[in-house]
Amino acid sequence: MKKKVKLSLPNKKYALSYLKGEKEFQAENTVMASGGSINLFKSISDFPVYHKILEERRKGINLKKGKVPSTQYWAVVGNKVVGRLSLRHRLNKALAIMGGHIGYAIVPSERRKGHGTEILRLGLEKAKKLGIKKALLTCDEKNIGSRKIIEANGGILINKIKENDIIKRRYWISF
Repeated sequence: MKKKVKLSLPNKKYALSYLKGEKEFQAENTVMASGGSINLFKSISDFPVYHKILEERRKGINLKKGKVPSTQYWAVVGNKVVGRLSLRHRLNKALAIMGGHIGYAIVPSERRKGHGTEILRLGLEKAKKLGIKKALLTCDEKNIGSRKIIEANGGILINKIKENDIIKRRYWISF
């Protein structure tokens, strides 16, 4: 029987697995961490400070200018972190154009296993519980995997915009 994906708030229990996944992203010159947390968690000893900052973001405390309250989840199968999801509790002017309510990343070795579709589905449930009536998601035009994940979860393409010579697709998902 295939183990199910669950979303977990960052937890020291999964911290080493998260760091292992982050190394896979670094090998392809990308990152799993979202926003300003990219350089916060590089070793297990960094976890307490990293966790505190994520909790403050979730509660809307000490947010930097232009940031909104957000919750980061780790996507876990068994005891392995297979990705992450960031849920922004509301949109500001910039996020309403690019970024949207939800961002996610799948550990490279865990791609094409259906995790992304399930991670987004679970994230949409969390968004609905926050009172979000429809969620904005964006992705690069060339990111076929992300396009399929968004569309599999009911994403309706509203338009495409160009940002720094990259075409971005913008989707709404209504509940």
